[in-house]
Amino acid sequence: MDIALTLTREFHLRETQVKNTIQLIDEGNTIPFIARYRKELTGSLDDQVLRELYDRLNYLRALEKRKEEVAASITALEKMTPQIEQALKDADSLAKVEDIYRPYKPKRKTRASIARAKGLEPLAAFLSAQQKDAGDPLIEAQRYVDAENGAADAEEALQGAMDIIAEDLSDSAQVRGRLREFAFGYGVLKSRAAKEEDSVYAMYYEFSEPVKRISGHRVLAINRGEQEEFLKVSVELDENTALGILYNEALIPGSACTPYVQRAADDAYERLIFPSLEREVRAQLTETASEQAIKVFAMNLSQLLMQPPVKGRVVLGLDPAYRTGCKIAVVDSTGRVLDTTVVYPTPPQSKTEQAKRTLNMLIQKHGVQVISIGNGTASRESEMFVADLIKETPGVSYVVVSEAGASVYSASKLAAEEFPEYDVSLRSAVSIARRLQDPLAELVKIDPKAIGVGQYQHDMPPKRLDEALGGVVEASVNAVGVDLNTASHSLLSHIAGINAAVAKNIVAYREENGAFTDRKQLLKVPKLGKKAFEQCAGFLRVPESANLLDNTGVHPESYKAAETLLTLCGYTKADVKASGLSELRDRAGKIGFQKLSEETGTGVPTLQDIVGELLKPGRDPRDELPAPLLRTDILKLEDLKPDMELKGTVRNVIDFGAFVDIGVHDDGLVHISQMSNRYIKHPSEVVKVGDVVKVKVLDVDVKKKRISLTMKF
Repeated sequence: MDIALTLTREFHLRETQVKNTIQLIDEGNTIPFIARYRKELTGSLDDQVLRELYDRLNYLRALEKRKEEVAASITALEKMTPQIEQALKDADSLAKVEDIYRPYKPKRKTRASIARAKGLEPLAAFLSAQQKDAGDPLIEAQRYVDAENGAADAEEALQGAMDIIAEDLSDSAQVRGRLREFAFGYGVLKSRAAKEEDSVYAMYYEFSEPVKRISGHRVLAINRGEQEEFLKVSVELDENTALGILYNEALIPGSACTPYVQRAADDAYERLIFPSLEREVRAQLTETASEQAIKVFAMNLSQLLMQPPVKGRVVLGLDPAYRTGCKIAVVDSTGRVLDTTVVYPTPPQSKTEQAKRTLNMLIQKHGVQVISIGNGTASRESEMFVADLIKETPGVSYVVVSEAGASVYSASKLAAEEFPEYDVSLRSAVSIARRLQDPLAELVKIDPKAIGVGQYQHDMPPKRLDEALGGVVEASVNAVGVDLNTASHSLLSHIAGINAAVAKNIVAYREENGAFTDRKQLLKVPKLGKKAFEQCAGFLRVPESANLLDNTGVHPESYKAAETLLTLCGYTKADVKASGLSELRDRAGKIGFQKLSEETGTGVPTLQDIVGELLKPGRDPRDELPAPLLRTDILKLEDLKPDMELKGTVRNVIDFGAFVDIGVHDDGLVHISQMSNRYIKHPSEVVKVGDVVKVKVLDVDVKKKRISLTMKF
């Protein structure tokens, strides 16, 4: 298989793009580096396409390796034929390769292997041939009766021969291929109640849907219901049609042997083929559903990480609780902890007035501008308390933030290293405050699986989920870039080319030698070599550097080109220091990027990126996004009425809709059917995590705490 050509066709790219990308990957370059700094070679492929291409490349390479292993095994058995060789060459999936290998694969003891040991293979061949003049199979079977080593009688000999035929049919790649196609095209997934009690799986107690049409979230829900023993699940096929396919492959009418082969075919389908196909269909449905769920999780995580930071504000973080009280942490505009305490405005203590006095004192003392409230246990009561408090405190607003993962972080080794002087609960309050100030910097400290912006993430293949979410975190951190002199080692470890050990070395070097004054100093950091520098340098910012380029996304390898560009556009070093480059794009446009490319020896895409970076040094792409919705008052669930119009923040996007925080404790659901007046395949076409949206109340079920919303107006 020509892997580059296959990828070219599958991704609808030019072959040079694919070959260059494969070479860059094989040279050890990271995806963020390739996407950002090798656009001329890749044709400006973005990091998402590059990651998909990388995954597919690994699959195809694994496929080729498996083909070689199977070919070697069959050759060693002296069973290789030109037909098998061609079939392996044509196989385009691991499933097809395994089908080809199945007849030659070492097996545990089976009915067929026992029959073969009794010398019944020639009898099986006689039956399978189904010759018109074959004669009576019982008479032929008498030849294989052997009281010591063979069959005890003719009936046993025939049964053994049929066992061999059944296994051969089950092992046939052609038979399996046709039946697999039928199963995926016409199979039906069914679920039934396994116990007589109500549950969240009640809608699946009498459920059936065609395999080819069932949505991924239903598959995952049914799987979980089965695991929790609420459901019995099966795949159903029209047996007559399936057997017709098998008979068409196995039977030759008009022979005395045909009825025996038909019995073997029936046995093969019921005992060997169908159970295997059912497992395969379930596994494929689960894999497809998991991949879709992982994509949704990854998309939501990316949007959550890229939420705009609330910069330059002093924030009070409030981690709600009942019995143990609400933990409070005040952090300054840089995230430094100024004060901590615990107040008890919630039941059972309900010391509301005392808590108000304490928080008012902290607000006045530190100039608190925003209160960040975690959305966990007791957040409803805490939000009511804060809304009442700030009525008496002009200029202060509040935000309810997702505290998913805050407890995981606060109990982690990293949190203990950062805040050894605080207990676990106070660390959570710090995290809740900081994740409003800079969601990216704070959330990268937490295992992405604990952030909880997906569906059924605990049912996903752990390795695949970790790979996907790790890629999202890496892409997000590198898209924003980090300040080399303020970033924590946990944030630095997600920069392209930097692992955890090197990240800690950067922080240690900074603490020992003072702030970095330029990017070149990175080469003095232990274990950070030239390759790592090449990968990471462009994503690290040094605002303190005398060289403006050190505070941009311009890579050091392009500094000379950037300086030449500025000279050609008529700028002096004094202009650059004064950041007087507002006309740079117009001047470059007049000269022409193609001509500038020839003069600087740099590709047009890179030159355009350089211009963009010079126009906005230190730019944070998150600043261009809508700010979080700050609140000053609260609604109760009981206050909600149909047709009430509200603004809310999208907290989670799933396959069948989106959950929106509208200022009550429980998020409302906008079903996919209520998102747009046009047809949409997935809610992500309309909303993303963090969006502030206008919604209207459709229905409120106070008892079940369910809120139905619409975005149709």
